[in-house]
This record gives sequence, C-alpha cells and structure tokens, in this order.
Amino acid sequence: MANTNINPETLRELADEGNEAALDRLADLADAVGDLGELSELLDEGCMRAGFLLTRRAVATGDLRELQRISDAGYDEAGNELNRLLDTPAEGHRD
Repeated sequence: MANTNINPETLRELADEGNEAALDRLADLADAVGDLGELSELLDEGCMRAGFLLTRRAVATGDLRELQRISDAGYDEAGNELNRLLDTPAEGHRD
C-alpha cells in the first residue's frame, strides 16, 4: 500500500512547481486542522479546492462577507452561493 502520510513541505514544493494535485492536498490538510488563513492563501494562489472548502464553511455559517471575498478571489461558486442566500426570503417575510 502507498504511503499516504506525505510531508507538507514536499507538497508545498510540488505546488510551487505547478502541481495542482499537491495544492489540493495542501488545502485538504489545512481544512482538516481548521487553518482558514492557509486556505485563504491557497485560494489566492489559485487553488479552487481551497475556494470550495472556504465556500462550504462560509455557507454553513451564513458569512456573506466571506462569500463575497471568496468570489472576488476567483471562486465563482461562492458568488452563486452568495446570490442564493441573498435571494432567499428571511423567515417570516414574504414578497
């Protein structure tokens, strides 16, 4: 069986060389430990997996500002989720 305990420094080196799978793996590791700063940095580097993970967290907490930030950073699905939340009528209010 293959070794699944890959050194984060090795992943970073691979990601810096353009390996998207390594970048995604770094995002998964950051998500597992709740390192939102690292996830944000990965998103800024173009990691769409980080965008997905951050969007999932922002939707769960209803953080509209974070969804806007994620969308502005290039993860379009965050904008879609933001619009969906904004279009949902508040409880007890109808058009």
